[in-house]
Amino acid sequence: MTTADDPQSGQAVVVGGGLAGITAALRLADAGLSVTLVEGRPRLGGLAFSFRRGGLSVDNGQHVYLRCCTAYRWFLDRVEGTRLAPLQDRLDVPVLDVGGAAPRLGRLRRNALPVPLHLAAGLAAYPHLSLAERASVGRAALALKKLDPDDPALDGVDFATWLGAHGQSPRTVEALWDLVGVATLNARAAQSSLALAAKVFKTGLLTEPGAADIGWARVPLGELHDTLAGKALAAAGVRTEVRTRVTDLTRSEGGRWLVHLGEESVEADTVVLAVAQHEAHSLLPEGALAEPGRLLDIDTAPILNVHVVYDRKVLRRPFFAALGSPVQWVFDRTSASGLTDGQYLAVSQSAAQDEIDTPVARLRERYLPELERLLPAARGAGVRDFFVTRERTATFAPAPGVGRLRPAARTDLPGLYLAGSWTATGWPATMEGAVRSGMSAAGAALTDLGRPHENFLEEAA
Repeated sequence: MTTADDPQSGQAVVVGGGLAGITAALRLADAGLSVTLVEGRPRLGGLAFSFRRGGLSVDNGQHVYLRCCTAYRWFLDRVEGTRLAPLQDRLDVPVLDVGGAAPRLGRLRRNALPVPLHLAAGLAAYPHLSLAERASVGRAALALKKLDPDDPALDGVDFATWLGAHGQSPRTVEALWDLVGVATLNARAAQSSLALAAKVFKTGLLTEPGAADIGWARVPLGELHDTLAGKALAAAGVRTEVRTRVTDLTRSEGGRWLVHLGEESVEADTVVLAVAQHEAHSLLPEGALAEPGRLLDIDTAPILNVHVVYDRKVLRRPFFAALGSPVQWVFDRTSASGLTDGQYLAVSQSAAQDEIDTPVARLRERYLPELERLLPAARGAGVRDFFVTRERTATFAPAPGVGRLRPAARTDLPGLYLAGSWTATGWPATMEGAVRSGMSAAGAALTDLGRPHENFLEEAA
């Protein structure tokens, strides 16, 4: 194995310490390169992180993954965190509808039968759709299975138009397609590219019976994406510099890259820019992309999280989704936060353009009564804390046409690569997409360097 002292080992700099950057750094280091990871924040993890509030460890937002997220599962294995973010044995999503005369609980769940029979029984018993609507879902799912998410024509069509053309009523879109799509795409059907929607629903629901089983961290995200990731990077020999910003990229007279960190410069054969698209645009040297302005055309979408700490237990299940309410998904974060008395709930609100700048007081007036409507046990419970976290640029917006804007990992300049969920992974802006982008960038770099490496993405496809 080569070492950092070996002049033949190759030098790499990864800019950005989110999941994409951590992944790229680990893959490059595992192949024998000497890697420096540079992150401007005081921690690793990007937009999936934790912070302290009083005695609580708080995630900035609720993040989940699915069994089909093979790249993120690799990441968990690589940082030795799999046991801390287990998967359900089988998909089971409680869905509470409070839009009618009386609240009604249903479940989206699977059995062990082959695809598509694994969902048939659960759909047949789903009380939030009529018999005719349930039958129409089956027909649309069969049509969806025939689509190729890589077909460029699908990128220009919105998912709502396609659903309407395939007999999906507004109620069906609300109670099923958007229930899943808003959480995975961070957009409703009318604002979602058919290509990305097809990727989500085909991969999660129409490939393997267990593909959509849900996993989530039972510890603070910072333990996975910062603490354990930092240990894995150190063990791999990666030099990690936090609170350090890259100001410029230039080429030396010898053709190597110079990564400028204020007054210091680091020389490298390989540079991976694993930062947000707007920051990548500002750092890209001339000639890196034929149309660099396209990066600025990749819009962003916000996610809002409402956090409530009650003085007693008000929810008896780990999570649920809601219909007929502004509330989307509610998760019990009590144990993960370190709370030992009472209960801590996180309300995850995707596609939150209308509320992302709403003052906390108004959000409190709106969401506390809604939680009482959804959870009778919350009526009369004391609220010990109420606070809000906002990610205004949480994801790229999966709008029709975004596919043509997303760049590949390779740029037009030798030794310079891009990573981030906004690059051309074929996936929406998820933890899976971020890890895949880091793998793609590292794989392209190692191929160009002539380094042997395992092509994980081909095996996982």
